[in-house]
Amino acid sequence: TNQWFLPAVRGDIPPGCAAHGFVCDGTRILVFGGMVEYGRYSNDLYELQASRWLWKKVKPQAPSNGSPPCPRLGHSFSLYGNKCYLFGGLANESEDSNNNVPRYLNDFYELELQHGSGVVGWSIPVTKGILPSPRESHTAIVYCRKDVGSPKMYIFGGMCGCRLNDLWELDIETMTWSRPETKGTVPLPRSLHTANVIGNKMYVFGGWVPQAAGGEISAPDGEWKCTGSFSYLNLDTTEWIGLISDCQEDKGNLLPGPRAGHCAVAVGTRLYIWSGRDGYRKAWNNQVCCKDLWYLDTERPLAPSQVQLIRATTNSFQLKWDEVPTVEGYLLQLHADSPVPPVAAIPAAGIPETSVLSSQGGCSLHQSPQSLPSVPYPEMKVDRPSQTNNLIPNNVQVALSSSSKVEGKEKVAAPENKVTQETMKNHTDATGFKESNAPSLLSVCTSSSQTSANVGELHDLDKQSVNPDASVSCTVSSSQTMVTQQAVKTESSSTNGAVVKDETSLTTFNSKSEAAETAYVMPSTRVSTEQTNDSHSSRAPQRPPAPVKTRDRRWYDVGIFKNNSAVVNQFYLLPEETLNINSKTEGADVPDYRLLKKQDLFPGTVYRFRVAAINGCGVGPFSKISEFKTCIPGFPGAPSTVKITKSVDCIHLSWEPPASPSGNILEYSAYLAIRSTQLQENPSQLVFMRIYCGLKTSCIVTAAQLSNAHVDYTSRPAIVFRISAKNERGYGPATQVRWLQDMKTSGSK
Repeated sequence: TNQWFLPAVRGDIPPGCAAHGFVCDGTRILVFGGMVEYGRYSNDLYELQASRWLWKKVKPQAPSNGSPPCPRLGHSFSLYGNKCYLFGGLANESEDSNNNVPRYLNDFYELELQHGSGVVGWSIPVTKGILPSPRESHTAIVYCRKDVGSPKMYIFGGMCGCRLNDLWELDIETMTWSRPETKGTVPLPRSLHTANVIGNKMYVFGGWVPQAAGGEISAPDGEWKCTGSFSYLNLDTTEWIGLISDCQEDKGNLLPGPRAGHCAVAVGTRLYIWSGRDGYRKAWNNQVCCKDLWYLDTERPLAPSQVQLIRATTNSFQLKWDEVPTVEGYLLQLHADSPVPPVAAIPAAGIPETSVLSSQGGCSLHQSPQSLPSVPYPEMKVDRPSQTNNLIPNNVQVALSSSSKVEGKEKVAAPENKVTQETMKNHTDATGFKESNAPSLLSVCTSSSQTSANVGELHDLDKQSVNPDASVSCTVSSSQTMVTQQAVKTESSSTNGAVVKDETSLTTFNSKSEAAETAYVMPSTRVSTEQTNDSHSSRAPQRPPAPVKTRDRRWYDVGIFKNNSAVVNQFYLLPEETLNINSKTEGADVPDYRLLKKQDLFPGTVYRFRVAAINGCGVGPFSKISEFKTCIPGFPGAPSTVKITKSVDCIHLSWEPPASPSGNILEYSAYLAIRSTQLQENPSQLVFMRIYCGLKTSCIVTAAQLSNAHVDYTSRPAIVFRISAKNERGYGPATQVRWLQDMKTSGSK
């Protein structure tokens, strides 16, 4: 939402301070030192548990070989593993805070952390090599190459009476200091700048730099100014690359303005820059505090996960894929098995000449999501997001929707357990006009490639309910009691401040329908087909893979979506020449969908899907391909509102009839995932035993049946149930529910 909020913190709230050290370790934040008031510095250490907004003042043990760190400001405080590294800063030599006698420091401390919360104590490592000179307002980052090498800490710049631009390296394993030789143009000497690591690059932005011409290091009383210059150091090759120079003109306010004392944080491959102050040394009264937020996309996003099916109908799909962090949208494409008629070419004049989704590599820059001006450095992208809503630029068509919120938590005896329900809302595309058949967005659980089964999660408690939503995508006969399952994960969904992870599965049913033998089988999926009795399961011979025709695959755009889900009932028909280009290349410019014709989905048709993430640098690589089939009319929907009530020696399963029965419901079947030797051979495919068949919308699961249950460790341990309904045409899709288990007590279940 790009919206600030002020959390209600409690506990040992620290006093306000400036130029402190700050690290983030999971959901906790550690703050050390800083200036409490002019001339009075701190050496207190505070911990904030952000999951509870609880402050705690912690008291580390003193080092065995010296004194603990003295009060200071402008130091660096860097985290690697379970240790924080403190270097340098500025201390007050005078005991009188009104008489400030500055002393620059170059001492080095190590702080060992306890897991989750608390600290062990300070230590003073024995280092080799020449220590960096004393300084404050410098930066320190830790980088470790993935393939080879030990972690290294890099210190750059700072202040020691004059500004510095020297680079120091500490090998953390050997505790050896050195001065690496660098290539390229070294940034100007600076202090109060920021340095952040993304990939193998250290990005340095802003700070105070000398005002003197030529950038010479100034005398202690020299003039200096804020800068908006921006560079990075390739940490593998130690080469400096300048991105924005200090004299870069920015008449259109397309770049972050000069500033110092700002903050910057890397989230994935995106760098966020917030606030700071701008001014000159000789004009203290005219310094301005900034209130703008910018971000830099440093590279194209990674490929999302495979598209997953939530629900299929006769002419639509509800789809979902894992979120990619810090992206502006997703390009969803499909390929149809059935031939799609070509469309006459569209005049080129109708396509915008400037596209925000540049196919060039590297980073790229733009001022705001509302405009698309050209910029002087096309290899970068900086954006200033709206403070209320982060929208895609106007020439990128996006299906927008309100965030789906979890509703209807049922109060039960164990309040810490949660059940999620999600609802679908109407959607409007980015151009402002509604289309009843336009792709829309929905945050829900995901499920199968063949029989859509919405997946809920139930914790181990006395009574809970979940409202899953499901639909038919193939037919299942009444004698079917075994199915196979391939488990996958999805990203968590946020619910009123709490995070609830959705556990999902790709479920494949296969059987002969009482009406027609039309079930589509994915070639990579093994399916059990032998009829079984209600009270036991058996394995059946594998069905040979369905043949896949080799043909030229042409991909059609479904649209660009703001979130990681979509309702698909149409796709866009591109001109013939555009099709030929898009089938060969990825990352092509996105057309203006308002000028294109649409094609509806057909019943009983196989469609292939792929998705790519979009950020300021362009369209990233596509995901692996998924295949889904639209439904054949006439089969019932999936049961809903599944509830589990636990007794001493059994559990009680209940559910509500399908919202769309498509005729009279003749019976329901409930299944339990059980242990099997087949699971040992392929743990990703579950084996189910039918534990109930009848007209009632409830059943008892005995302790004997539960003792044979398989505990699925796809993510959190859970016992898996499926429930499906049958009408005159046959069985519809199953609703799958994961009953979460506390493994400390699961042995008694």
